[in-house]
Amino acid sequence: MQHQVKRTTLSRALGLVLLGMASSAAMAQQAQTEQATQQEANTAGQAQAPAQGDAANQSVTDLDRVVATGFRQSLEYSTQAKRDSTGFTDSIFAEDIGKFPDMNIAESLARIPGIQLNRDVNGEGLNVAIRGLPSSFTKTTINGASVATASIGLDATNQNREVDLNLFPTEFFSQVKVYKSPTAALPEGGAAGVVDMRNVRPFDSGKTQVTYTLEAGYNDIADKVAPRGTVIGSWVNDEGTFGVLGGITSTRGHIGVEGYETVGWTNPNLTNAQCGNGGAAAGFPALGQPCNVTGGNGWRIPDTVPNNASTIAAGLTPGQTIDAALLQQLNPGLTTAQIGEALIPRLGRPVHMSGDRDRDSFLGSVQWRPNENIDMYMDVLYTKAKRTNDRIDMNLIGRNGGMIPIDMQLDANNVVTSATFTNAQFFLEARPYTEDVQYWQVTPGGTFYFDEDVKLDVQGSYSRSWMRRDSPTILFNSPFTTLQYTNNGDVPSWTTDLDLNDPNLGWTWTGGRVWAQNEKRVTETKGLNASLQLGDDRNNVTFGVAWDTNYRTIVGFGDTGTNWQPYALAQVPSSALPNYITPGPFGFVTVDFDRFMRDTNYAYYRDTAGEANGANTGAPTGGFDEANTAAFVMINGESEVWHRNMRYNMGVRYASTDQDISGPVTINGVRNWQTLTGDYAEWLPSFSAAWDVAKDVVLRTSASRTMTRPNPSSMLPATTFTDISAQVANQGNPDLTPYISTNFDIGGEWYTGGEGFVGLTLFNKRIEGYTYQGVTTRPFTDLGIPFDSLLASQQQAINSRGGPDVATVNVQQQVNADAELEIRGWELIWVQPLGMVLDGLGFMANYSKLDISTIGKDAKALAGNVYGVAPSMWNATVYWENDVAQARLSYNWQEGAVGTGPNQQGIPFAQIYGEDRGQLDLSTSYTLANVWSKPQIYFNVTNILGEERRSFFAYDNAVNDMYDPGTTYTVGVRGTF
Repeated sequence: MQHQVKRTTLSRALGLVLLGMASSAAMAQQAQTEQATQQEANTAGQAQAPAQGDAANQSVTDLDRVVATGFRQSLEYSTQAKRDSTGFTDSIFAEDIGKFPDMNIAESLARIPGIQLNRDVNGEGLNVAIRGLPSSFTKTTINGASVATASIGLDATNQNREVDLNLFPTEFFSQVKVYKSPTAALPEGGAAGVVDMRNVRPFDSGKTQVTYTLEAGYNDIADKVAPRGTVIGSWVNDEGTFGVLGGITSTRGHIGVEGYETVGWTNPNLTNAQCGNGGAAAGFPALGQPCNVTGGNGWRIPDTVPNNASTIAAGLTPGQTIDAALLQQLNPGLTTAQIGEALIPRLGRPVHMSGDRDRDSFLGSVQWRPNENIDMYMDVLYTKAKRTNDRIDMNLIGRNGGMIPIDMQLDANNVVTSATFTNAQFFLEARPYTEDVQYWQVTPGGTFYFDEDVKLDVQGSYSRSWMRRDSPTILFNSPFTTLQYTNNGDVPSWTTDLDLNDPNLGWTWTGGRVWAQNEKRVTETKGLNASLQLGDDRNNVTFGVAWDTNYRTIVGFGDTGTNWQPYALAQVPSSALPNYITPGPFGFVTVDFDRFMRDTNYAYYRDTAGEANGANTGAPTGGFDEANTAAFVMINGESEVWHRNMRYNMGVRYASTDQDISGPVTINGVRNWQTLTGDYAEWLPSFSAAWDVAKDVVLRTSASRTMTRPNPSSMLPATTFTDISAQVANQGNPDLTPYISTNFDIGGEWYTGGEGFVGLTLFNKRIEGYTYQGVTTRPFTDLGIPFDSLLASQQQAINSRGGPDVATVNVQQQVNADAELEIRGWELIWVQPLGMVLDGLGFMANYSKLDISTIGKDAKALAGNVYGVAPSMWNATVYWENDVAQARLSYNWQEGAVGTGPNQQGIPFAQIYGEDRGQLDLSTSYTLANVWSKPQIYFNVTNILGEERRSFFAYDNAVNDMYDPGTTYTVGVRGTF
């Protein structure tokens, strides 16, 4: 937006004051120009996209004028924004205030090429990954300010830098923008890209109005109605110089998930006698013998037949030796080597989850424009969520179990397809999670024009998020039984004479568990930034400085059987268990949680549980505190090349980080907190150019270096010694350097009119600094461990090696690989209105393909550390709308990805693989144009086909986990007055 500056005394004074602030503030912000242009577009009612923030991204060519509303209007905004940008960006715009085009921001982003959507087990979009790098490589900001959340998903640990987007209500945001090629003005930290979310402000509409939404959702597994309501009101004074916006949204959601888990697969650990090693000593076969050759060995077939009703009913004689001859007799056609490799689930368990997902959020925004030279704002966002999950699973014990196989059948990969198992046992595991999460952020800032070609942007930010999760575990065992086991390739199943849904079956605490476990997380960010632009919005030099901090702590608390368990078992002995067990919703029992917790005084033991070295989510106890400073210079310009306009952006950003990494260390039974320090600095140059080679054709290229800071969990102290001479230790690595990505992009678009265009992008990323588990030789004094905390034998050994100042220790820790990860890929997108077929009809589709390889000395080690990346993705949407009605049918598909490295559960060749998955969604609405507030009635269906999320262990008929989130139906109404 071009401003004609009126140089007043007030504006000059403010300019001088704020120019002084720039020397100690932080990075340049880009939201102000977007905001001003968005207001113009909304006020004028034109389908014109907002400008893109950096000066080179101002509008160069208007799209063909069409009258578009609703979803088509948001598409047209996105198309205009892409066309006007200098670099590679994609945007999603709200149709109007409170009308973001999707129910979840993460799921909206899935419509952008190169974006991989990571879903929680309940099917909800959680976070996104960009162009082949995990979600922790994506920098997330709100209004340009860093975001860090303490929340975690139902099955996610979130130990790194991921941001869960389901914490933020879509109604509060007017635009989400993805920067795939950076500018020097963007905050560092996103080697893959930056996702910036802009909340609504009062001048977006430029008038006084109230928008309301009321809806109800129904999930066919949760089988409950989930209400949701939103009210957003804005007021602007008659002069248009001051505005206030406030919004409240409240959700009373429910989850329902049915699934199956295995916690990996395992095979038997046969003794010499069971293997048939005649004459061999008692015990297990030596390496190279025909049994137990591939590892695993978690299933222990008893040496003799146990004396219980199940073995007797199966025709076995209690006390009989189980040797090779008996095993082959019971399993005709199989050799003992085959029996020793038979794969079964370690803990095959159907699982059921049900609970509430409540969230209340508030947004407040104030804007003040006393004249054309001053634009100031203050945004406040607050979200509070309470989540419960009564998770129950019924486990067929494979690991450390004693099942005896009869008539076992194997496929070519030694996966058990059918068998009779006697001496089998189940246990119920009940985990009633309760989680409270809060997030709030305040962002003040302003733009000041105090000369014709001088503009100053200043912004501060502060955010804080915290989470408390209670996750007690109650586990008890069934009687022994004989069952028929079948694996049809989807999930294993069984039939048994036990009624696992009977509270009076004979459940017992023998081998059971009653644990109190909880977790606390806190994240906090602070930031101050400023940029000074010299020149107009298309041709300028911009200088900026930035300062921000990022703090996070995770603390696990655990009473794992030491205090609550003996008290609980005393209050509720096995004989009283039936009084606390009820029939469950999924064919097996559950627990009367309220009564059990009350009668066993759970709250006391939860609140007095000691600090543990980790949480039951797998996250280690510890935290980090980072202080970052940055400065940049950036040039925007345009010129003619062969009589065609070319826009360019070039610059360099310098970023420096100082960090403290803290965590508990236990040496010889003494537990203390240890803090390790580190620092690093990087130069991050960037260049982008866009050339209008024809009236409707734009070619682009960019080159840049981006960075992501190391994984904090890999840097936590967690120091332990593994030998009596203190020569080998495990410790986090505070000297890890950032992941540095060198990026090259080339592509272009052909704009076909309205929201239509066809685009192709080719990209290459070279990432240095990827980590793997290695060994570093360090002086003992570098470990930060007091010498006198060691055992006398360890002290003596260190003194014999020259003393603590000389002796070295081989430290096993994550290290930066001497190798590069190379990601090559391409993205194709086509958005096309089909008005020639039917007015208002159109489609959008995109496809992304990735190829990942490793180069360098440590390439082999590095190749085993890149997981969860879908090699290809595509999504397509068919849409139709007129003045009052609209409908969209969308399909999103991701190819399955390798989820882990090899050697899963001790089986060298075993890895976990994600399965291909697609999801079909429907969105429809109808506007009652002649009714007060023009209410829009809408009906949406999510996951129409009921697609499950599934992964497998080594072979596709060996499921690792499978979750069915069901289908969700939503009906609602929204309007504006």
